Amino acid sequence: MQITVNGEAKEFSEDQVNVTLVLTQQNVESPDMVAVQVNGAFVDKGEFDQRVLQEGDSVEFLYFMGGGAV
Repeated sequence: MQITVNGEAKEFSEDQVNVTLVLTQQNVESPDMVAVQVNGAFVDKGEFDQRVLQEGDSVEFLYFMGGGAV
C-alpha cells in the first residue's frame, strides 16, 4: 500500500495500516508531541490506533516546538 507521508511516497507491506504504525515505522520521536493530519483532517491522539489508512492517503506530522526570546 502506498501512502504519502510528509510529502514523500512510502510503501507499507502490512494488510492494515493505522496512524500508530506509520508513526512507529517513520521513527517519530515523542509521538505524544506530534499532531497528525490525514488528508488534511486532524486525527485525535486517542484515535491513532483506530484510524485505518487507505491506499493513496496523505499523512502529515506536525511537530510542536517550544521557543522563546533570545
